[in-house]
Amino acid sequence: MALPLLAYKPTTQNHRVRSFGIADLNEDTPYVYRLEDLSSETDFQSLVFAAYRQVFSEHETLKFNRQITLETRLKNNSITVRDFIRELAKSERFYATVVAVNSNYRLVQVCLKRFLGRDSYNQDEEIAWSIVIATKGFSGFVDALLDSDEYTEAFGDFTVPYQRKRMEGRPFNLVTPRYGEEAYRDSYGTTKYDWRFTVEKFYTKKFQERQLPEGDPRRFASVAAAIAPKGNYAQGIRAAEIDYLNKVPRRR
Repeated sequence: MALPLLAYKPTTQNHRVRSFGIADLNEDTPYVYRLEDLSSETDFQSLVFAAYRQVFSEHETLKFNRQITLETRLKNNSITVRDFIRELAKSERFYATVVAVNSNYRLVQVCLKRFLGRDSYNQDEEIAWSIVIATKGFSGFVDALLDSDEYTEAFGDFTVPYQRKRMEGRPFNLVTPRYGEEAYRDSYGTTKYDWRFTVEKFYTKKFQERQLPEGDPRRFASVAAAIAPKGNYAQGIRAAEIDYLNKVPRRR
């Protein structure tokens, strides 16, 4: 039985602020691609490319990621733009390049940016959607996002998702589709194999305070130091310096 989406409190972000009209129009204002605005084959290809760029990211817009059958169905009006985005998100290529290489929390961040055009409100929202992934699977998570009231109100059936409101930092379609920088470096990056990073990591507070496995002698280093036993240890005396005659007891 799938759990309902947990309640979370949205925070104020730029896309939730009402437009200031002309003041919001600048070089970062995204071009909105709508299916009803198409008037030529060139316009259609631009819309398809925009969909790939939004879903797969700018640097993943490659020829082998194309879904020719889906493009044909969209061109014949057999499916809507929303369905086209849904099928791209559920494709094997998206699963291999985005889903399989991310944790659930990171996956929620990426998908909210790609499909809803906004970042996650807070950690509560990331936890709520990650539970949806755990209970309904990634396919159910995609359906929940694309069938949500927020998606319908923002994009509807015929508009390609885009980053809403002002651009801050990197565009959402340029977000690295891998683990967060630190997590990815620690798991798969050069920090795991390069001796320089290994030495630097040894002296970090995070490494020294890490959870050691049971039975590791290092877990008892502090206990051994606290005992501070006082004992008689061997002294550095040479055999030639020992007076054996005086050591032997005399018999009377």
